[in-house]
Amino acid sequence: MDAYLSLFALSFLAATLFPAGSEVLLVSLAAAGKDPFTLWVWATAGNSLGSIVNYGLGRYLLHFQDRRWFPVKPEALAKTQHWFQRYGTWSLLLAWAPIFGDALTLVAGVMRVKFVWFVVLVVTGKGVRYAILLGLMGWFGWA
Repeated sequence: MDAYLSLFALSFLAATLFPAGSEVLLVSLAAAGKDPFTLWVWATAGNSLGSIVNYGLGRYLLHFQDRRWFPVKPEALAKTQHWFQRYGTWSLLLAWAPIFGDALTLVAGVMRVKFVWFVVLVVTGKGVRYAILLGLMGWFGWA
């Protein structure tokens, strides 16, 4: 059980703004004979919950946009909001992607994307990513 909780925790951290990678632990645990479906559930749940935290931060931080210490300039915020409006909510299917995936979930909170759609798209994207990774391991006979 400790291995699954570790995977959950690392997956959670990997989805927040902290640099972490859950794929290495996922692959290691699968190679060690842990149940792939259970690994998939814990990794997807942790990673999705981390993205939900980012969403919440995005919604909360917007209240402080008029403060001098706010990390994003009004012009940059407007540009990001315009980009998100252009490419839409469906871009959240890419929330798993390195570098910009975490930013997408934060901007979704700023843009006040409907929470239900946010969860559906983020969980789908992240779940598919982990499923593909575990599927490739099985296909190559590594798990």
